[in-house]
Amino acid sequence: MNEERRKIQRHIRVFSLVLLGMIGIIAVRYGWLQLVDGKDLTARMESQVGMEYKLQSPRGPILDRNGRELAVSTMTKSLYVDPSHVKDADTLAAQLSPLIGVSEEEILDDIATGGGFVWVKRWLPQEQYEAVRQLIRDNEYNDCLGFRDEAKRFYPNDSLGANIVGFVGTDDKGLDGVEQSMDALLKGDVRESVLKSDNRGRPILDSIFSSHRPYRGEYCKTVELTIDSGVQFIVEQEIAKAMAENNPHRVTCVVMEPKTGNVLAMATTPGYNPNEFDQYPAEYWKNPAVSFIYEPGSTFKSVVAAAALQEKIVSPNQVFVDPGYVMVSGHKILNWSGTSFGTVTFTDVVKNSLNTGFAQVGLHLGSERLTNYAKTFGFGQPTGIELPGEESGLLFNPSDMRASDVATMAIGQSIAVTPLQLVTAMSAIANDGILLKPQIIKTIRNADGSVYEEKQRTEVRRTIDSETDKTLVGLLEQVVATGGGKKAQVKGYRIAGKTGTAQKIRTDGAGYLDGHYIASFCGFAPVEDPQIAVLVIIDDPGTGNYYGGQIAAPVAGRIFSQLFRYLHIAPSSDPFVGMKAPVTEEKAKPVYRPAPDGKVVMPDFNGMSLREAAQAAAERGLAFESEGSGYASGQSIPPNTIVDPGADVTVTFSPN
Repeated sequence: MNEERRKIQRHIRVFSLVLLGMIGIIAVRYGWLQLVDGKDLTARMESQVGMEYKLQSPRGPILDRNGRELAVSTMTKSLYVDPSHVKDADTLAAQLSPLIGVSEEEILDDIATGGGFVWVKRWLPQEQYEAVRQLIRDNEYNDCLGFRDEAKRFYPNDSLGANIVGFVGTDDKGLDGVEQSMDALLKGDVRESVLKSDNRGRPILDSIFSSHRPYRGEYCKTVELTIDSGVQFIVEQEIAKAMAENNPHRVTCVVMEPKTGNVLAMATTPGYNPNEFDQYPAEYWKNPAVSFIYEPGSTFKSVVAAAALQEKIVSPNQVFVDPGYVMVSGHKILNWSGTSFGTVTFTDVVKNSLNTGFAQVGLHLGSERLTNYAKTFGFGQPTGIELPGEESGLLFNPSDMRASDVATMAIGQSIAVTPLQLVTAMSAIANDGILLKPQIIKTIRNADGSVYEEKQRTEVRRTIDSETDKTLVGLLEQVVATGGGKKAQVKGYRIAGKTGTAQKIRTDGAGYLDGHYIASFCGFAPVEDPQIAVLVIIDDPGTGNYYGGQIAAPVAGRIFSQLFRYLHIAPSSDPFVGMKAPVTEEKAKPVYRPAPDGKVVMPDFNGMSLREAAQAAAERGLAFESEGSGYASGQSIPPNTIVDPGADVTVTFSPN
C-alpha cells in the first residue's frame, strides 16, 4: 500500500512539473507575442479582419429666426466597388444596374477604373440600399461591394429662400449662399476609423457601438438666420405675381428691419430648387440682392435730398422754376414726363421726382460733397453681410467728374449700386439717420445647443442730423401720399418711399440699352415708428409699362399690406395729436352748396390732415398740391368756389 501511494505521488509530481513547464512555455510564448511580435501581429490582424471606415457627423442645420428648418442633413448610404476583387464584372453590372438605376456601361466603366475604391452611386434611397444589401448577401459580394455613410443635404421648403440658403455639392462642400459663407462651421466632421469585421465582412458588435458615439467636436454648428419664413413666403408669392404681370427678366425684393439691420426676406424670381440645383442654369443660383449692380434712378434721389437738406442748400418750401429740361455740359436733362412743371417748391420736386430740380441741387452740392454723402450712406463699398459674392457698386472719383456727371448722378445715373445697399440706405433714413450694418445671421449654436456666437445690432455711422432726417421723411411720405408713389399706399398706414425708373446699362458698359429699363420702389412704414423697409426691383419689364410708380409701387403696396397683418403692425396713429386746435362740430361737418352740372365745389380744407385733404380733393376730381406739413391752414382757391373738374388747388399745411 505504501509502495502504491509513493508511486501515485511520483506520478503527480511528474505531471505537475510537466504542467508547470507547459505553462511556463505558454507564458514565455505569450509574452513574446505581446512584447516582441505584438505590433506586427496586430497590423496583420487588422489587415485581415479590419475595414477602414469614415465616420461622418451630419452637417449642421440652417433655421429661420423662428426655428423653422431651411436646410437639414440626413445620413444615407453610398455604394462603392473594389475593382481589384471583382471576379465577373459583366454579371455584377447586370445584377446591380436595375437595382440602382445606373446603366451597365457606367458600372463597367467604374470597375475598369481599377484600384481598391470607386464610387458607384452616392446617397442611395432606402429602397435601393436594401435591394443592394440583399444582392451582396445572396451572391457573397462582400469583398467587392460596400457602403459608406454620407450626409445628404435636404431643403424641406424646396425653392423658399434658395438664393439665401444656397446648396451643398459632393463631399459636404457648401457651394453658394449661407451654405458657402458658413461652410467651415456647418460642415460635418469626418473621422477615419477601423471597423473590425468577421470573415464575412460583417461588423463585430463592440466595434459598431464604439463607432457611433455622440458628436462633441467643433463642426456641425446650427446657423439661425434673421429671415422669417412667413415674410419670405409672402414676398416670393408677390414677386411671382409681378413676374406674371410684367414679364420682366427678373424681379428682386428685400425686406429689412430698419431699427436692427436684420434682413427679414431676400427673394428673386426666377429662382431654383436647391434639392435639384444642377437642373437649373447657373445664372439662377446667384443672389441679385448682393451681386447685381445697376443704376438706381430716382430712388437715389432720397440720398441727394438728404445731402441737400443737411447742407442747407434747399428747404421744403424753396421755389424752383422748372423749364422742363436743363442743359449741362452740352447734355440735355429732361423730366420723366418730358414736360415743364413751372414754378414749384422743393417738396414738389421730390414728390414729382423732377430731374431738372435734382440736377440743379446736385450741381450746387458739387462732386465732392455729393460723392461723400453717397459713401456716408454706404454706397461704393460692400455692406459686409454674411453672404458670398457681394459687389461694392461703382462711384466716380470726384476729381474726374464733369458737371454733366454730377447732374446725372443727382438723378440716379452715373452711379451703380446693389439692391442691398439701396434698402440699407433707405433704412438709415427710417432709423433717424443712423446707418446700420445689414445682417442675415442671427445666432450660431454649437452641436450641443450652446451659443457659439450671437450677432448684435451694429451701428456704422450717423448719415444726417435727426432734425434733417425728420424733414426728409416728411418729403418721402408725400411721395406716397400724393406723388409718384401713390400706388404703394395701404389704407390706414403712413408709408414713405421713392420710386425709380432707370435705363439698363449695356453689359459691356458702353452706354444704355434702348427700350430696356429697371423699375423700382423703395420705402418704409409705418412712418411714425418704422418696422419694415421694402425694396422692389423689376428688371426689364416686357409689357411696355416700365415706370417704377406704375409697376413696382403696386407690388410694394401689396407686400406692405400683407406684412402689416402678418407682423401684427397696428394702423398708423395721428402724428399731430395734441398739436391741432379744437374743431367745432359745425366745422367738422361742413355743408357744401350743390354745384351746377359739370362743375364741382371747392372743399374747405382748413384743419384737415394731409391725407384727409388729399382724399377730399380726389373725391371731387381736383388736382391736389401741398406745401408744408401738419394741418391745412390755407388754400389757393377759396372754399365753396365753383370750379371745373381737374382744377389745380394748392393747400398750405402748418403745425397748429
